[in-house]
Amino acid sequence: MDIVPVAQLISKKCLPCEGGVDACTVEYSQSQIRLLPTWTVVDSGKSIARSIRFKNFVEAISCLNQIGDLAEAEAHHPDLHLTGYRNLKVELTTHAIGGLSENDFILAAKIDLLVADRFPTAKHVTAE
Repeated sequence: MDIVPVAQLISKKCLPCEGGVDACTVEYSQSQIRLLPTWTVVDSGKSIARSIRFKNFVEAISCLNQIGDLAEAEAHHPDLHLTGYRNLKVELTTHAIGGLSENDFILAAKIDLLVADRFPTAKHVTAE
C-alpha cells in the first residue's frame, strides 16, 4: 500500500467495508499519519485520534455536528468525545476489520480541512 498525499485523500470517497480485508500495518499507519500531523496513531495502531480545543461550547458543538454530517456523507463514522464543554476528541478506526483502513485516513484529511476552513481559531491539542 502506497502513502497517499493529503490532496488525494481529500478527493477520495470512503468505500464500504464489511470486513474481509487486512487492516493497515502499524508501519504503514505511522508513515501515512506523518502527512496528517494533527493526528496520532493510538491503540497499538488500531486507530487514529485528534484532539481540538474550541473557544466555547457553541463552536465545539457546531464542529461536532459538522463532523457528524461529513461522516454520514462518507458512511464512515468516528467516535466523538466532547469534554470540558469545549474539548473535542475524534477517534477513527474501521470496526469491521479491527484496525485502520484507507477510509480512516480519508476522513481524517477531510476533518482537518473542515476544521481549518470553518473553525480557524480552534487549537490542536496533543492527543493522549
